[in-house]
Amino acid sequence: MSQRRIDYYMTVTSPWTFLGHEEFTQIVTEANVSVAVKPVDFGAVFKVSGGLPLPERPKQRQRYRLFELQRWRRKRGIPLNLHPKFFPADPTLGNAAVLAAAEEGLDAMALADQLMRGVWCEDANVADPEFVRASAQAVGIDGDALLAKAGSDKIATRYAALTEEAKAAAVFGAPFYIIDGEPFWGQDRLDFVRDTLLGGVETLQEAE
Repeated sequence: MSQRRIDYYMTVTSPWTFLGHEEFTQIVTEANVSVAVKPVDFGAVFKVSGGLPLPERPKQRQRYRLFELQRWRRKRGIPLNLHPKFFPADPTLGNAAVLAAAEEGLDAMALADQLMRGVWCEDANVADPEFVRASAQAVGIDGDALLAKAGSDKIATRYAALTEEAKAAAVFGAPFYIIDGEPFWGQDRLDFVRDTLLGGVETLQEAE
């Protein structure tokens, strides 16, 4: 029987993706499921899903976001910086590096964690090739080779294709997990992900 798979739509500049990443990694490891790591351009996704980039959101929502980030960093025990030096930053290079690692069968989950930790805990610039190279090296990936792959036309085409796939799958925010067709939006839904993968809960079908 083939191993169960979960689609993981993410971006390296999402604090919510970062806050849930370690917990998600633990869940899928315990459940022995494979993860299809799918970095996508959420700017493009927002344009068709009604989402807004952070600076364009109403002030009320921006204010509430900061309370939620504080609650979740406390709950997860992660020293997340509410106002990192390089945010917002262009996620394209970091996402391309994660995608290149995934396409090569390397540890894309570990690389994603390293990149997001740099952004949200260490004031690193995920658009800086030197940071991406060092992050790859830190998780046992050849940084120079990975950067070359990340900058290739093949990865650019695949990144665009995954972004279109996300739109077609009704993805609208990060992180977004899909298990057997059932969508889960946000790291605050990881309890439901755990129930589905480890608690014997059947996946839901599309409601009529």
